[in-house]
Amino acid sequence: MKDKLQHAFGQVHADPARVARTRAFVLAQMRPARRAVWPRALVAAACLMLAVLGSGWLWLSPTAHISIDVNPSLELAVNRFDRVVGVEGWNEDGQILADSLDLQFTDYTQAVEEILAHETVANLLAEDAVLEITVVGPENAQCTRLLAGVKACTAGQGNARCHAARPEEAAAAHEMGLSCGKYRAYQELLALDPTVTPEEVAGMTMAEIRAAIRQLQGAETGVPAAPGGHGHGHRHGWE
Repeated sequence: MKDKLQHAFGQVHADPARVARTRAFVLAQMRPARRAVWPRALVAAACLMLAVLGSGWLWLSPTAHISIDVNPSLELAVNRFDRVVGVEGWNEDGQILADSLDLQFTDYTQAVEEILAHETVANLLAEDAVLEITVVGPENAQCTRLLAGVKACTAGQGNARCHAARPEEAAAAHEMGLSCGKYRAYQELLALDPTVTPEEVAGMTMAEIRAAIRQLQGAETGVPAAPGGHGHGHRHGWE
């Protein structure tokens, strides 16, 4: 192409300086067209990178939490796809249990079932320990689905209670250093005994807290507290 231009300009009878300027102008206009491919490729790569990062953010961002309390107290962070993206212990036993499990990216029902089947938890449940599971999140389709799922997972447990709670309730619980299940039980106990503290409740098992509640309720009504379990308490939430 360059040789053809030189030949063409060679046929033009004009001032040599003007010919040189014209030839330089034409060649300059041709170069950007060849370089324009690179900016388009960079834009495409940037768009692809943003799409990948956006997908990763959606996958890793929790949209609900599931608090599980027996004596080990732990909390599962669940993403919008109902997959576990985080596990946190809320007491020493809970952290030991969390560290012993590999639940990352598992379906939440599988995660709950693995926790209930763990030797530590299974032994406690066999001794009629109280199990409380709280689904934390807004009152939406996902949390309704999660609550139904954990109820199904605990259908065979005689002392299981399933609740739903709003995020602000979970925030209040965490501010006191309590899991959601213990916080709910603490509120019930506090209504009967205003002297009880979050620190006392934090060191108690769910069975001990429920026993204290039953005992105080019996003292108020004059009816002795019934020993043992409470039945299968599937409670609806956002109350």
